[in-house]
Amino acid sequence: MASPSISSRAGLPPVALIAGPTASGKSALAVALAKALGNGTVVNADASQVYTDLALLSARPSDEDMQGVPHRLFGHIDGAEAHNAARWSDEARGVIAHAHAEGKVPVLVGGTGLYLRTLLHGIAPVPEIDPVIREAVRALSVAEAQAELAKADPEAATRLNPADSTRIARALEVVRSTGRTLGAWQEQREGGIADDIALTPLVLLPPRDWLRDRCDRRLTLMFNAGAIDEVDALLARHLDPDLPVMRAIGVPQIAAHLRGDLTREEALEQAQAATRQYAKRQFTWFRHQPPPDWPRHPESLNITSIKEIAIILRDRLLTG
Repeated sequence: MASPSISSRAGLPPVALIAGPTASGKSALAVALAKALGNGTVVNADASQVYTDLALLSARPSDEDMQGVPHRLFGHIDGAEAHNAARWSDEARGVIAHAHAEGKVPVLVGGTGLYLRTLLHGIAPVPEIDPVIREAVRALSVAEAQAELAKADPEAATRLNPADSTRIARALEVVRSTGRTLGAWQEQREGGIADDIALTPLVLLPPRDWLRDRCDRRLTLMFNAGAIDEVDALLARHLDPDLPVMRAIGVPQIAAHLRGDLTREEALEQAQAATRQYAKRQFTWFRHQPPPDWPRHPESLNITSIKEIAIILRDRLLTG
């Protein structure tokens, strides 16, 4: 099978993107596309799958899942580090450029919308936050921070989930430290690659019942495959509980089980519920946030459909 040239639409190098909620079948489709291309490299765009410590709970592809296809930015970050969208975007730009230099086609795959948006459209050049202001904001309760944000940045206070303490604190510390709202800074994004590549995207939005069932069954398999041992080893490192790796879905629930606060079944049920809620938020984000001309695939995937979609995406990449 002929491999596509790395020069595509308007002379720009091609990049494929497969996005969607957790458990929607993105990883399998990414591998199938990379194999159909003959020169694809799968690039992770999932915030949890970057961590070495979360092979099981992040559903990171195993060697068997990878089927010999090169995978990049999977499991390369120690859990003691707080990875973020800006750092991942820098890494992804380097990986994509390297793949193009080798005549390969990068296949981005993931469900972290912030990562994808930062890579494609850049990041707001927000100055360093005054440490005194940051400390004062972080000392507020969620309700207090929400009330203060409503005064300082009403638009953000209305847009953000009242229970999202991290984003509320971020918006409040930015406006207090810089005198400008986070929204105003975000209008000046810089560093995105959207204009420098020929993007072929696909958003997976399978039926919600199918997705919920997949989430539940996958968590059961994770627990049976050693997720409890994975969290036990993570807890033994005595890391800061506020680190992202410690707040990943499944970790708090299994930690409660290991402390004796939950039974194994209760921990599983709570992890399943958290995963379903997360998938629902992702589903909503990917339905509304990406450009309307990004194709949405509303059906569930199986072995046959994965192969068929991979061929369609390959042809889109080849023809531009």
